[in-house]
Amino acid sequence: MNVRRTAAFLLLSVAMILAGTGTIHAEQQKTKELRLGELFKETEGTMVLKNLKNEKVYVYNEERSTERLTPESTFKVPHALIGLETMAVRDEYEVKRWDGVVREFESWNRDHSLASAMRESAIWFYQDMARDIGKARMQENLQKLAYGNQDISGGVDTFWLDSSLKISAVEQVHFMEKLVREELPFEERHQKTVKRMMIQDEQDDYTLHGKTGTRLSDLGLGWYVGFIKTDKTTWVFAVNVNGSGTTAKNIALEALNRRNIMKE
Repeated sequence: MNVRRTAAFLLLSVAMILAGTGTIHAEQQKTKELRLGELFKETEGTMVLKNLKNEKVYVYNEERSTERLTPESTFKVPHALIGLETMAVRDEYEVKRWDGVVREFESWNRDHSLASAMRESAIWFYQDMARDIGKARMQENLQKLAYGNQDISGGVDTFWLDSSLKISAVEQVHFMEKLVREELPFEERHQKTVKRMMIQDEQDDYTLHGKTGTRLSDLGLGWYVGFIKTDKTTWVFAVNVNGSGTTAKNIALEALNRRNIMKE
C-alpha cells in the first residue's frame, strides 16, 4: 500500500470513528476493500457498504470515500425529516400545488406530496419547503444532525444543489445508519415515515430503501444512498460517481447482487 493509500485509509478510519463509532478503536474497525474495479471502469467513484449486524465496513476507493461532495437530491432524506420535525409539512401525504412553471422533467410538472416529490425527485417541492422552514431552523437542524459540513451559505433553497453543503460517502453511511436505528435527534415517528418514503423495492428476501441524487448542471456527480434489509441483517450504503444518480444506483445494485446481499 503506497503512502497515498495509507493516508486515505487512516482518514477513513478516523472519519468513521468521529462520525459516531467512538467506542470502536481504530485497530478494531473492521474495514475491508470492496473489489469493484470492473463496475467503476466507466467512471470514477466510490462505494461504502456497512453490515449493521457485525459492524464490518467495505470500501471501494478509500481516498474518495472521505471526500466531501454536494449531496444533490440525496439531501431530500434529511430535508424531509427536518420538514416533518419543524411542521413545515404535516405528513408524507401533504400536497403542494404545482405553480405552473414547466420544468425539465414532466413528472415534476404536477402537484406533489412530500412522498411523491421524493420519489420523483421534484426539486421545486423541497425548495418551497426549505423557504417555509427558514434559514435559522434549517441551520439549527443540520447542526443537530451533524450532516456534512452543515454549510447553508449557498442560499436557503439552493445550498444542497451544487453549492455550499457537502458530505462524504462515509458520512452518508453514518447518517443512514442512525436513521435505520432511529437514533437521530428527531421524533421516531418522523424517522419511520422517511424510511417508509424511501422504499424502492420490496421482495420476499429483502426491502430496498434508497435515494438518488444528480448534479443537473452537468451530470458530473451522481449519488445513490440508502439501506437494504434482509432476513439476516441490514446493510447501509453510499455510492457516488462522476456521472448520474442512475449510474450510481446501477453500480450499487450490481454490487449488492454480486455479494449475494439480495439473497440473504
